[in-house]
Amino acid sequence: MIKFLHKTLDKYRDHFEPGGKLEKFYTIFEATDTILFSTDEVTKSGPHIKDSIDTKRVMILVVVALLPLYIFGAINVGFQNAIAMGLERTNGENFWFGINQILPIIMITFMTGAVWELLFAVVRKHPVSEGFLVTCALIPLVMPPSIPLWQVSMATTFGIVIGKEIFGGVGMNIFNPALVARAFLFFTYPARISGDKVWVAGPDGYSGATALAVPAAEVGQNAQSLLEGVTQFDYSWWNMFMGWIPGSIGETNKILIILGALFLVITKIANWRVMVGSLLGLVGMATITNLLAPFSTNTMLSLPAHYHLVMGGFLFGMAFMATEPVTGCHTNQGRWVYGILFGMLTVIVRSINPAYPEGTMLAILLLNAFAPLIDWFVVQGNIKRRMARYAQ
Repeated sequence: MIKFLHKTLDKYRDHFEPGGKLEKFYTIFEATDTILFSTDEVTKSGPHIKDSIDTKRVMILVVVALLPLYIFGAINVGFQNAIAMGLERTNGENFWFGINQILPIIMITFMTGAVWELLFAVVRKHPVSEGFLVTCALIPLVMPPSIPLWQVSMATTFGIVIGKEIFGGVGMNIFNPALVARAFLFFTYPARISGDKVWVAGPDGYSGATALAVPAAEVGQNAQSLLEGVTQFDYSWWNMFMGWIPGSIGETNKILIILGALFLVITKIANWRVMVGSLLGLVGMATITNLLAPFSTNTMLSLPAHYHLVMGGFLFGMAFMATEPVTGCHTNQGRWVYGILFGMLTVIVRSINPAYPEGTMLAILLLNAFAPLIDWFVVQGNIKRRMARYAQ
């Protein structure tokens, strides 16, 4: 079968190359060929590096790291619906209910993303960008299961066109396109991506507050005691770590997120400095807010660091968003600063602004804008040290 596909593509290649009758559609042909098979493109000048990994393979490995989150997300969507409806279901039954909820979201995201990527590739006459695979794989995971499909299409359009293509495409964008899509929905249709009625698929009007929303809605109490006292959902630390809680489709199971992060680090797709820096920043700032908690009525200030880690989308953002190579820092020192600031800003936004208890999205988007400046200071510092060293 593989040989047949390869021979078929080679047979019709001449029709799509310059001078062929279908040369306008070469970008579509090239995308199909290189997704299925390794590229035969060679460099015209040095340096020549022989490697089996190209950009498409890198993007596909990221998608592979996300697949377990989709599987668990489907099971959890069904599980939360069963709680809301008072039903008893097996994990298999929960999976089939959940996959029916999230599969249309996935399909709409990829179809919309593919249309825009192909359109821009044909008009600009460049190869189809493989980056849309990761963008379209991430967008459904940061959505609630009850999101309307037309809003998913609009968000994907905004994320790819405004978040990436207007800057020149992959490698040129300032902001993470998947987060731009989520930010678009949050600020345009906040009622469908925030509050306590959007996180459980099924019964209309069912109220299911997320773990972050519980302490954010209270004043002058201990956050950890509030979470452990919730009876509707189990917001114990271990249950939040395991992921059996309401939330976005792919952000709840922390075990799978950590395994995905390790996979990306081992394959050298993600940089470990950003992740470690993020953890240090979050723990450090959470420690500071805990020290300030006795002097304030803000319940979020009393939230311990280990709860910040398993609540909301921090670990997901740390593993798959903050480590995104295009919009983050490119120097090793800059990655440390970038990660530490991300962890600190997440806690600051969560604690200082209870009306928006999830600070991960805003923290990453803000740091996307400042990543080039962080790298600039690092480079300038290296230049000054080198000049001082040679001046001696």
